[in-house]
Parts: sequence; structure tokens; C-alpha cells
Amino acid sequence: MNLFQWLNSQLLRMDWLSDLVGLFVTNVLGLNLQDRVGGSIHFFIYDVIKIFILLSVLIFLISYVQSFFPPERTRKILGNMSGIKAKVVAALLGTITPFCSCSSIPLFIGFTSAGLPVGVTFSFLISSPLVDLASVILLASIFNWTIALVYVVAGLILAVIGGMVISKLKMDRYVEGFITAKKIQTGDVVELSRKERAEFSVDQVKDVFKRVWLYVLIGVGIGAAIHNWIPQEMITNLLGQKNWWSVIVATLFGIPMYADIFGTLPIAEALVNKGVGLGTALSFMMAVTALSLPSLIMLKKVVKMPLLVLFTSIVTMGIIIIGYLFNSFTYLFIK
Repeated sequence: MNLFQWLNSQLLRMDWLSDLVGLFVTNVLGLNLQDRVGGSIHFFIYDVIKIFILLSVLIFLISYVQSFFPPERTRKILGNMSGIKAKVVAALLGTITPFCSCSSIPLFIGFTSAGLPVGVTFSFLISSPLVDLASVILLASIFNWTIALVYVVAGLILAVIGGMVISKLKMDRYVEGFITAKKIQTGDVVELSRKERAEFSVDQVKDVFKRVWLYVLIGVGIGAAIHNWIPQEMITNLLGQKNWWSVIVATLFGIPMYADIFGTLPIAEALVNKGVGLGTALSFMMAVTALSLPSLIMLKKVVKMPLLVLFTSIVTMGIIIIGYLFNSFTYLFIK
């Protein structure tokens, strides 16, 4: 085992934690890891602790970086750009914001009110919940780095294409008037000290925990149930790779739900372990995070129906295409 593999298994996958939890379940609780109850408890404890440890570290580090890009600076950066370059930068800036889809919408409103083109703000809105850096590292810890990096590229491409289509169709007129009329004055960017950046990062960790802890517990619980209690045959009959409709069903099933990506990752992991296609599992995860029903309801308050339908259609079709591509080329990612 080379150094990278060792670091990946110990720091990201936390094999040492899996072993410790296994000892606790067998020696303290007296359960067999091969049984459903013992396996479920091991899955739940291990995944919850691993996700919370990674979240604490990653959100702190990402928030420290994010402190250099407050909304005022982001508006200035994007305000000096146009065309595809602006969409690419907006999508990339979305990756350093550890927000769910609902939390991204206030920033979307702020950017639009500041006069940024709607196509640029929608590139940010698609990218922010779909491809944040913390979820990418968690994805690598569950699957591997190849899958995580390809997922990032696919999400960024979807965000850029979505923004370009909305720009080409000149959809600015479908933003509610009270948003475009409410112009925000961009003030000077206040530089923070190291201590203030650290305090900001700690506050972000606390805020993210408050928003996601319940979804993590629910998601890991569902993942444990899928992994140990639901027969593999039942899952593969519905969502198996041989079924052409599996990606579409997973995407449409995920849209009405609301959960953070950190809560859906354990479900995706359990589905893949049960024989569901990688693309099918990722399509479900992307639909939950990028197109949750509560976020669409919030978005309807600030954009008119034609723009909302176009945004939903672009992201839905993009997720389905990405899902089928992942399923078709799974052999390149998982060996």
C-alpha cells in the first residue's frame, strides 16, 4: 500500500474507526457484525461519527477559505466578467459555499439584486448545493477519488450549461420585479484578521451542524436499513442497472425530498452496495440536493413560472444524462 492509499484509508475512509466501532459492537454490545442488527448498528455508528468528524474539519477549512470571498467580493469578481467566463467562475465560486439548495437562494437573490445577469446567478445556484468541496471529499471517502473528481466536473459542466441556456433565452425578464428593483449597493470589502476568520469558520461549523445533523442521522439510518434489511433482489428489480428507467425513477423520486448532500451520501453508498448502478444512486443524490421541493417553492417567490420550469427542466435533464453516463462507464470508476 502506497502512502496515498494509506492516507486515504485512514484519514478519509477512517478504517481505524470502523475497526473500533466493530470492537465496540462485538465486545461491548455482544452482537455479531454479520447479523442484521449488529451490521446495522455498526453501519450507523461508524458512518455518523465519520461524517461528523470530516464535516467539522472540512467545513472549518473551507469556511476559512470562503472568508476571503464574502458576497461583496464575489459580486465584484463576477461583475467584471461576462459570457461563459462569468458562468464558469460563478460555478467555481459555488463550490466553496457549503450550502444546501435553500441556503443558496438568499445569495442568489443578493447577486441578482446587485445587477448580476440571471444566467450567472443560476450557474452559482446550480453549483452551490451540488458540488461543494466538503461533499466531494466525503464522496471520495465513500467511493474513490476518480468518482469524486468526475462528479465535480459533471456538476460544474451542468451549472455552466444551465447558466448559458438561461442567458441565451434572455430569461432576466422572468425575475420578479421587486428583486431587480431592489438594487444593492456594493460596499467596500472588510478585511478580517486571522482570529476573525477562525471565529467565522467556527460559527460556520456550528451553523452547518445545526442544519444538517438531523438529515445525517436520517440518511445514515436509511442507509443502514437498505444495507442490512432490504433484500438486494427487491432493490435491483426496481433500480438495477439492467432497468433502463432506473435513473429516471431515482431522479424523480429524489426531487420531492429535502435533505443535505451529507445525509444522502450514506443512502447512495448503501444503494450501490445493493447492486444499484452508480449513476442511478448519484442521480438520486443530485436530485435531492439540487432540486428539493422546499427550494423550488422558495425560488418560485422570486422568479416567474417560465424561468422556474426552465431551470427545473435543465437540471433534471442534466442529472438524468449524468446518471446514464456514470452507469455506462462505471467500469472506468470502480475496479
